[in-house]
Amino acid sequence: MLNKALLFLSEHNEIALATCEGNLPKLRMFQIMKQEGTVLYFATSAKKAVWRELKENPNVELLAYADKVSVRCAGMVSFYVEDDVKQWIYDHNPVLQRLYSSYDQLDYFCLPIADLDYYDLSPTPPINQHFDLMSGETANGFVGERFSK
Repeated sequence: MLNKALLFLSEHNEIALATCEGNLPKLRMFQIMKQEGTVLYFATSAKKAVWRELKENPNVELLAYADKVSVRCAGMVSFYVEDDVKQWIYDHNPVLQRLYSSYDQLDYFCLPIADLDYYDLSPTPPINQHFDLMSGETANGFVGERFSK
């Protein structure tokens, strides 16, 4: 089921990203620019509030949703992104090339997924599976059940 959730993320890269500004949540639409297994890569500008929020508090959650399926991921972003990955992201995202004249005008971060929840509301009963990628534990269940993390 983890592979199904990761495939879902690769096919639905328009996500809602939640950060914090102080103790207030901030939610915005973002795009996963690259995915390597359980690590998701993003690009933004250091001039944007989201960059400042991430620097002050690197804990984030994101949500992808389509066709009664949702995948929620949580973790702590890292600001270490290899230069060749930055170049690849820039080269493979035409919107970035339209807005910025060079890949080094952007700032990059990645999210090594710590927790992932996969929800599929189409079957009866619905599927709800939690993955703690830090410990390797998995919890199965139906919508409405609570899992310890």
